[in-house]
Amino acid sequence: MATTQPIYDHFTNPVDMVEHIATIHHWTFERSAPDELTLTVSGSWCDYHISLTWRDDLEALHLACAFDFRVSKQRLAEIYRLMALVNEQLWLGHFDLWREDGLLLYRHGLLLAGADTHVGQCEALLKAALEACERYYQSFQFVLWAGKSAEDALAATLFETQGHA
Repeated sequence: MATTQPIYDHFTNPVDMVEHIATIHHWTFERSAPDELTLTVSGSWCDYHISLTWRDDLEALHLACAFDFRVSKQRLAEIYRLMALVNEQLWLGHFDLWREDGLLLYRHGLLLAGADTHVGQCEALLKAALEACERYYQSFQFVLWAGKSAEDALAATLFETQGHA
């Protein structure tokens, strides 16, 4: 996902820069307002729907990345347990649940106050979101669709392979 800084020098709004990044990666996007952008990115497990919003007054970029499934009321408690376990492991961002919609998503706010350029920060924001979603997608899926406990679902998806075959 590395790019070269000079091609971004003319962007003052980070959403413009993210739109350019999306174009480079051939991601589908829609610009609903000058400070809002929605991306669709194909992952290994599903398509991720990423919404980015720039708040000029805060000089902050907010990212929300939604999964393609909804949390049922029956699995709500276990999803909250899993989110707590997963969020303990994350350095950046967090997983969240919009209860009314049952929508599971990854969220992160990036403070860009005083930065001359936002290239590296915007790319890192997108990379962190996609990596977290890809890494933990199956854990959430195991809880929702396979009825596993939070601990079992997390253990099943985070094992590390040792040695060579």
